Amino acid sequence: MPSDSARPWDIFLTDADRAVLSKGRFGRRMGFGRRAAVLVIDAQRYMVGAEGDDASWPSSCGAIGRASLAAAAQVVRAAQDAGAPCIFTRFELDPEGRDIGVYGRKRDLLSSDHWCLAGSTGAELADGMAPHPRDLVFVKKKPSAFHGTPLLGYLIDRGIDTVIVTGGATSNCVQATVFDAASYNLRAIVPQEAVFDRIPISHAIALFDMDRQFADVLPMEEVLAWLGTLRDGTAPA
Repeated sequence: MPSDSARPWDIFLTDADRAVLSKGRFGRRMGFGRRAAVLVIDAQRYMVGAEGDDASWPSSCGAIGRASLAAAAQVVRAAQDAGAPCIFTRFELDPEGRDIGVYGRKRDLLSSDHWCLAGSTGAELADGMAPHPRDLVFVKKKPSAFHGTPLLGYLIDRGIDTVIVTGGATSNCVQATVFDAASYNLRAIVPQEAVFDRIPISHAIALFDMDRQFADVLPMEEVLAWLGTLRDGTAPA
């Protein structure tokens, strides 16, 4: 487990916690593979609101979300320039709640054009999210980008062994996607600046849990540097 004090989870760890991590040898780097895809999780208007008007967006992560999506856009552009595929997910619900499932037992269905209802402004991709014609965009109904979607088939078809996961929210859909990626034996890389959450402690602990066992949480500059080495989406041998 890295001991970089700049990591947002570091302030929550006790000496006893660090001893457990050291004894169990958690947090080793898995590294990048040969072929990567960038997953952009729910980079939608409802997630980041609008400058000066966050109050009218009930699920907005505010300025933190907008800054992280600007960082995610840099990762997307670097991947597109390198010939690596980018896959954008959009979470949206039927306006009548017919597909909300068990989520509706934890949260009210909000009748708002600024939420994630199908056909609403909130369900659209946020400003700065610009899929290339070769990229993919699809709707998901559950937290993980893998659940009930064609994502795994697309990754297999493209020979992908590494997913770079960006977007939000860190403790919800990003983490669920990373855990499923690990279950499919994919390497998961999380650029720290390119994911975001509504609540700082949720963000920090989710990053910690991913880095501890299922992903490499890295500074974005490391991810951008690696993408810069790709040729036609493939790392040099």
